[in-house]
Amino acid sequence: MESLSIKIKISDRIYPMKIQPEDETFVRRAGSILTERIRGYQKKLGIHDQQDLLAMVAFDCLVAYLKMQEAAGTTTNQLIEKIERWNDSIEKVLE
Repeated sequence: MESLSIKIKISDRIYPMKIQPEDETFVRRAGSILTERIRGYQKKLGIHDQQDLLAMVAFDCLVAYLKMQEAAGTTTNQLIEKIERWNDSIEKVLE
């Protein structure tokens, strides 16, 4: 599939990108979310240094990612335990 050329603005800079067409919605949404978070930190903390703002947003995103990863792992473990209990119950009934 042919790549798509787009431009995303992050912290007063424009970044040209080549992406797959099916990723365009995600890339543009990520750019919008990033811009919103940067503005939020600017207003909330009064920070104007773009590098500091980007570092804080990157850190915030990584913390959120790690929380989601842990939650997904917990959910997976809970599902495995439930399946094992069902399997044990089925085996008892079949005996």
